[in-house]
This record gives sequence, structure tokens and C-alpha cells, in this order.
Amino acid sequence: MATTDAFAGLECVDCGAVVDAVASQRCLDCGGSLDPTYDYDAIDLDREAFAARPFDSQWRYAELLPFDRESAVTTNEGATPLVDCPELADELGVERVAIKDEGRNPTGSSTDRGASVAVTAAARDGATDVALPSPGNSGQAVAAYAARAGLDSHVYLPSRSGFTNKAMVNVHGGDMNVVGGRYGDAAGAFEEGLDEHDDWYSLRAVDTPYRHEGAKTMAYEIAEQLEWEVPDVIAYPTGVGTGLVGLAKGARELREIDLIDELPALYAAQASGCAPIVEAFEDDREDHEPVDHPDTICGELEIPDPAASPRVLDAIRETDGGAVATDDPDILESAVQVAKSTGLELIPSAAAAASGAWELAERGAFDGDETVVIVNTGSGNKEADVLRSHLMSQGV
Repeated sequence: MATTDAFAGLECVDCGAVVDAVASQRCLDCGGSLDPTYDYDAIDLDREAFAARPFDSQWRYAELLPFDRESAVTTNEGATPLVDCPELADELGVERVAIKDEGRNPTGSSTDRGASVAVTAAARDGATDVALPSPGNSGQAVAAYAARAGLDSHVYLPSRSGFTNKAMVNVHGGDMNVVGGRYGDAAGAFEEGLDEHDDWYSLRAVDTPYRHEGAKTMAYEIAEQLEWEVPDVIAYPTGVGTGLVGLAKGARELREIDLIDELPALYAAQASGCAPIVEAFEDDREDHEPVDHPDTICGELEIPDPAASPRVLDAIRETDGGAVATDDPDILESAVQVAKSTGLELIPSAAAAASGAWELAERGAFDGDETVVIVNTGSGNKEADVLRSHLMSQGV
């Protein structure tokens, strides 16, 4: 599989060491996370070039990705709609609100973007088996893309993961391991499995340099869909942190190649029952302290020890953004209110971004002329039972 002309290799985000091998997953010098790098001077793109291309997949941005489109393991992920929501704009007291609806991806979540790039890398490197722990959506996505690439997948899910995620891992032919407890327990079981199988290729977030490379294409699409006007705020539901790290990188790259002039303010939205990044931000720390007793109905956000938190904190500070946590009842009610007023179906975990935007409005964070983008990272159908239970608790 061919790499793109501008792809320059992998760089350690901790020590700065450069690794030429595309197959590397961790820095050989310090064990730190790796990040794909590019020769941006070799990229000759302008707005007209993108306007001339069909809006059909994240791979329309292949010049800014490690692998060319012909090599990609893809099911046409990306190219999701940005839906204007004037009712929400009125409620938040801003000029414009738009929801980036990632629930329209092939397996129903934004994790398809990263799974496509990461499984492409694994296939390129000759892997036969890929493995990861997941709160749910990324496990389903990796199982799907591994199936398309002819690879075996091994997915470790906590028992509380949604039925849809569990069912579809099996449907895609994945080896599903349901672990009692929460995400940390699933991650521990995954590590034991990885130690026992030398041929497993880890696609755990941060282990692979490529999952956030797919996530960054959300930033490209948002900018293009807003006719290259940078939104003032992007609110993103944040668990491990892969998506927000990708958004920040994508925005920086667009600025680097002169397609935009400034960066959007990025806000990490979490549930108050598990908000290590919010707590670190509010305490002005560079890293989080793990949450001893996480407790939130939002399974995708119940990540007590998020590996990408230093990079998330860097991103929200670099962009003059922030971090906000809200309670589970407020999050679920936000999902319901968005569905009632816009017709859009937010997965409960993603509704933390909507709830966070409401919280920011109540704090007086907006002047009234802002454009706010809320990212819905998954289809509401995946956890419709959670939203229905919330309504039933209210006697609806």
C-alpha cells in the first residue's frame, strides 16, 4: 500500500524522536505516543480543488492522510452532514448552531474515521489480527473494518456496553470478549490478551498513531461545510480524547496550508461523574488524575484514566477553548430536547456536548454573535433504551 507524497513519517509527541517506519506504534526511545507528520510544503491544495471533488468520503482529503485512497480500507466513512439548528441557536443566545452528525457513518459513529485509517495501516503492515479495548463504538467500528480487510479482530468490551455494539462485533465476525465491570477492567483483560499473543496488532487509542488521523478529517469537513468560515466554538464529547486531539490537528493543518486563518475554540465535554480532563483543566494541570469511582450513564465517556489527556489539555488551551462537565440527567434531557426541536438523534454520550453548550450559555460564555458546532459522535439508535428509560423516569 502506498503512502502519500507528503507523509514524512512518525514523530514522538513526548521526546520528538522521528521514526521512519510506518509500522511503529510507540516511540522506540521513550515509549511515547507517535503522531504522523507531513511535508506541508509538498501539499498543493486550495478551496477550489476541494469544491471540484465529490463530497463522498474522508478520503477526498487523502493528500493530508498517510495513505492514498486506492489503498484505503474504507466503506465511505465521513462526509457527514452539518445540520443547522436555528431553534438551538435561539436557546443558546448565539447567531448559529450546527450539529455535525457523525451518527450517519457506516457503523453509526465517528470512530469509523479512525478505524478506517488504523486498519489500513495494520493491513499495510501485514497484520493478521487486530485487537483493542473499547467502551463500545470503536470496537464495533474496528470489527467492521477488520472484516473488510480480511483481518481477525479481538474486541474487549465492558459488560455495560450497549447491545448494538456487542451484537455487531459478533455479526462482523469479531472475537468479542465481554469483561465484567467497567472500561478499565476491559482494558486490563485486553493487556493480558496482548501479552499472550505476539501476532496481535494493537489498535487501542494512542497505541496506534492512526486513529486520530481519521478523526482530524472532521475538522476539514466542518470548515468546508461552513464555506471556510471557522466556527467560534466546537463542543466535543470527550472520553479517551482521540476525537478532540484529531480535531485540533486537523484545524492546525488547515491553517498551515492557508485554508483558514485561525483556530476554533475547542471545548471538551464530559459527564460530571467521570470528568478527569475537566478537573485537570480547572486546576490548571498538564495531566489528569485518574477517577477512582467513575459513575455515569454515558458509557463512551466513562474513561477514568484517559491516555490522551495531556494532548487534549494542550489542544483546548492552544485554541482558547475549555472543558465543561454536566450531570447525567442534564445530558439525557439535552438529547431529548435536541430530538424534539431538531429531529436529530444524539447518542447519550454525545449529548454531553449539547448539555455542555447549554452550560456555557448559562455561564455567560457567549456574546451572541457566535457560530457553535456541536459534534454528535454516534447514532441515538445505539442507546435508545437509555433515553427511553430517562423519559419513563419522568412519567412520559
